[in-house]
Amino acid sequence: MKKTLLYVSILALAISCGGVKKTQEAVNTGNYQQAINRAISNLADNKTRKGNQAYVLLLEEAYAKYTSRELQEINFLEQDGNPAHLESIYKKYGALKDLQNRIRPLMPLPVYEENRQARFQFSNYDSQILSTRDELSDYLFQNARNLFTNASSKYDYREAYDDFAYLEEINPGYGNVKEIMEEAHRRGQDFVRVKMINDTQQIVPQRLEEELLNFNTYGLNDLWTSYHTNPLEGVEYDYEMQLAFRNIQISPEQVSERQVVKERQIKDGKQFLLDEEGNVVKDSLGNKIEVDRFRTVRCNFYQFTQQKIAQVTGNVDFIDLRTKQSVNTYPLSSEFVFQHVYANYDGDRRALDNDLVALLDLAAVPFPSDEQMVYDAGEDLKARLKSIIAGQRFR
Repeated sequence: MKKTLLYVSILALAISCGGVKKTQEAVNTGNYQQAINRAISNLADNKTRKGNQAYVLLLEEAYAKYTSRELQEINFLEQDGNPAHLESIYKKYGALKDLQNRIRPLMPLPVYEENRQARFQFSNYDSQILSTRDELSDYLFQNARNLFTNASSKYDYREAYDDFAYLEEINPGYGNVKEIMEEAHRRGQDFVRVKMINDTQQIVPQRLEEELLNFNTYGLNDLWTSYHTNPLEGVEYDYEMQLAFRNIQISPEQVSERQVVKERQIKDGKQFLLDEEGNVVKDSLGNKIEVDRFRTVRCNFYQFTQQKIAQVTGNVDFIDLRTKQSVNTYPLSSEFVFQHVYANYDGDRRALDNDLVALLDLAAVPFPSDEQMVYDAGEDLKARLKSIIAGQRFR
């Protein structure tokens, strides 16, 4: 037990020393954020443990160096005066504030050997954050509005939308951003009308058609593509998705029969044990010895299998309505097999295995209609169609 405790202690010390070494290396190489994250993580578990003193000093050092470096970079960017730097300045001030908020819950942090508390120079960056945010908001709004106004493609509208979305994130309610965002989204979308084609000699079940064209059930989340199964007036469609059934084959209703002859020895009462000469064998007390009597039973087992198969093939074709050319074509195929097994017998059913006996309780059932077979085959089509639509990219 003592050896185990010693081993655990040594292992814990080795792990601790390894963690301190990696944290020190991060500080020495200027990777201050990594060092800060390691130190905070260790101190959050037990900030007063003497074994964590190294992390207190490393956090103190890394914080001071990180803050100094970031403020110097901010000062340089501000002096440069390029408004394109505003986002970087805004994020740096925010990161400095967030870091302070992570360290504050750990305070005070004792430094035992120096009989003092760890020192962190905290500043209030709220005014810088707000003023930079306002300047950045003006800059983003002007750029995004210019891009929106002078857009020559859907890509431009999408880029303007992203800029407006970021502006709404950092400064909610700025100007009429939401209104312009909605318009940029509308203009940046690809509108796709959906058309179903049936080139087969079979009728596609109405409910299958409805389910295939119910895009709400596919759980799609495509910001820039809108599918319309019922085209709307006033919408200029960019593409057409053709869902075509090319061939539907349904096999005849078939019933196949298989006969199996089963034999088994079963117990059939008791009998006296006889020796080689036909005499009854007795035990040491003179009692006649009885043993199980077996006999062979036989059963003719008749297994019937009902089967019907539906195969559906087709394709999904995306057409560019401006060029009238196909963009992508994907094959579709599905098969549904109806199969039902039942059985009867002639003879002694005790000769049958349990799995065969279970079939004796089943009887023939009605075959599904052709329409039902096609519908059941369509279950795989829905999954395949969802995959196709989710993976389709027009731009």
